[in-house]
Amino acid sequence: MCMGDDVNCPDFEAHFRQFKEEINPGRRGFLGAGLIGAGSFAAGGLSLVTPALAQTSAAKAPAAPSYHYLPANSDTVHWGYFSKTLAPKVEVDSGDYVTIETLTHHAADDLERMVQGDEGAESVYKWTATEKGVDRRGAGSTDPAVYKVGSGDGQGVHILTGPVYVRGAEPGDVLEVRILDCKPRPCANPEFTGKSFGSNAAAWWGYHYNDMLNGAKREVITIYEVDASGDRNWAEAVYNFKWVPQTDPFGVTHPTIDYPGVPVDHGLTSRNYDVLKGVRIPIRPHFGTLGVAPAEADFVDSVPPSYTGGNVDNWRIGKGAVMYYPVSVEGALLSVGDPHASQGDSELCGTAIECSLTGTFQLILHKKADLAGTPLEEMDHPMLETQSEWVVHGFSVPNYLGTLGATAQSDIYGKSSIDDAMRDAFRKMRKFLMTTKGLTEDETHSLMSVGVDFGITQVVDGNWGVHAIVKKELFSGRA
Repeated sequence: MCMGDDVNCPDFEAHFRQFKEEINPGRRGFLGAGLIGAGSFAAGGLSLVTPALAQTSAAKAPAAPSYHYLPANSDTVHWGYFSKTLAPKVEVDSGDYVTIETLTHHAADDLERMVQGDEGAESVYKWTATEKGVDRRGAGSTDPAVYKVGSGDGQGVHILTGPVYVRGAEPGDVLEVRILDCKPRPCANPEFTGKSFGSNAAAWWGYHYNDMLNGAKREVITIYEVDASGDRNWAEAVYNFKWVPQTDPFGVTHPTIDYPGVPVDHGLTSRNYDVLKGVRIPIRPHFGTLGVAPAEADFVDSVPPSYTGGNVDNWRIGKGAVMYYPVSVEGALLSVGDPHASQGDSELCGTAIECSLTGTFQLILHKKADLAGTPLEEMDHPMLETQSEWVVHGFSVPNYLGTLGATAQSDIYGKSSIDDAMRDAFRKMRKFLMTTKGLTEDETHSLMSVGVDFGITQVVDGNWGVHAIVKKELFSGRA
């Protein structure tokens, strides 16, 4: 059912007007003051946005927020990269709401279930003998004399919708991104009405690949079914198949999963429907890739995460969460993609359940001049806040683009290290606790050991990640 998020619905305008009424801050008590300054997190004053900062930021925004809708199609997405050179697809003011459609870059694993009948997805995935709906797929070269497998050469894989230009955003500011909703995109094929689907790839870049039993080497795709109506909160496997060489419409053969959007010819595969029987995977829809454009290069591979966010791949970045990003370029240029129905910490075999989603966001701009003395002062990394937790993200190389120089986008893949990511997460959490909670270094070390949870975010993105979680309730005894 259209909830104001399906532009193909004949009653889309009426449904979208209803949606806007529902999230009107004057009508929705569950948002209330949170629309002004993260008030929904303010129990005990435990929010990264202090009341004073919230008021200052709100005073600089228009009195009433506007509402925007950004569909996903070949005109609104960029495939496989972040870029400060991209023209904005929508411009917003601080405080505005925007609903953004996102498409999974794995939909070609089962075009029947994830593309067929979906006008937006069909425009993006179009690939004939003479043209592609989206030509550049990655941050690599677009010169046919240089690339080997396709334009962009596969350096970067995610379909990203945007960018969204935030008026007034400048380097040094912090962009607060509130995720108000996040739900699966319904299948447009009438044969699968009411369902949504996703793909999991146990691929050559997975952590498991060089440690398979008996030294085997294979890539296996598992297709999952997700209930798009919201009646069931789990996903179930439909079938799996072993990847076999696929020849794309341009005549290039792909022995492995090496270029995004290659249409799988299931006349060549053998589908196994006897897979994960009786197993239900709780869905936790979230955006694996969400962030702002880096300043260091014109085209930045979407795979390795960095200080501006991007492919963080933390399943907690879903409905009800707030992300904070340091702004690196004018307008911030926020892009969203890599939607997941579910993922475990580590994303071990290569991907999550890659499933197209639609999200609704509120964007709040906090100016650099207003950050002094607040928890957002000197914020130089992506940070997550939920109702009950703060989460910092550590990476093998925190700002690999700045640290590794001109060859950073290739060198980072040889720098992946859980040890380095753990140390980065430790240092960020130590700084966070000392600067925002006034703890001494010794107090912080003790608290991190007994009260902070460190987890492996992902080991598949070129720049591996470790996250550190501190629960707000630890500080509930403070005046």
